[in-house]
Amino acid sequence: MKKFFRVVAFSLLLTGTGMLSCAEASYHQGDQGQDIAGIQAQLNALGYDAGSVDGDFGQATATAIGRFQRDRGLEADGVIGIETYRAIMGREIAASRGGSSSIIRRVVQASLGYQGVPYVFGGTSPNGFDCSGFTRYVFAQAGIYLPRAADEQYGVGQYVSYNRLQSGDLVYFTTYEPGASHVGIYLGNGQFISATSSRGVAIARMDSGYWGDRYLGARRVS
Repeated sequence: MKKFFRVVAFSLLLTGTGMLSCAEASYHQGDQGQDIAGIQAQLNALGYDAGSVDGDFGQATATAIGRFQRDRGLEADGVIGIETYRAIMGREIAASRGGSSSIIRRVVQASLGYQGVPYVFGGTSPNGFDCSGFTRYVFAQAGIYLPRAADEQYGVGQYVSYNRLQSGDLVYFTTYEPGASHVGIYLGNGQFISATSSRGVAIARMDSGYWGDRYLGARRVS
């Protein structure tokens, strides 16, 4: 099969040896997503005011993390690394995937920034997206170039099973025609974001009645 995508200067975006280990996985101020929302909710429940549970790692969340770290005898750097995550959430932070975590953060953050953009059939810009136009545009912001159509995108990257989904994975559904006819970006905690004809760019649950019945598979391209 022809390769429909290329990665521009991918190696320059990787840190250290080019791969991140589980111990290097972390969240920093400026990150966004459902994982951050879960951390904010837990910090609030523990009595540390992380502000609104909005999935946006801002100053209030960083201050709360610093206070939590000092109280627990951890380095008060405001970064959610492996030890801080374990202390807050009571479980291990998800291991990094094969690509750079900075690329994954770019993809997720970019996708969240386009919520509410209207659906336009054939749309490939922030003036209006269709599903594959949206994923292609977002991944291009991180230097990863995907083919145009959802079924073509389904042919690239590495297959990922449902129970091993990670933020930034592409998730596919069978909707108006057989095969991969809808694509979105997995955010974590059972949620994904995509350009839909009914709501424009919006977040939905993978296990909802509509999407759960139509799930096809997932691919990892970063």
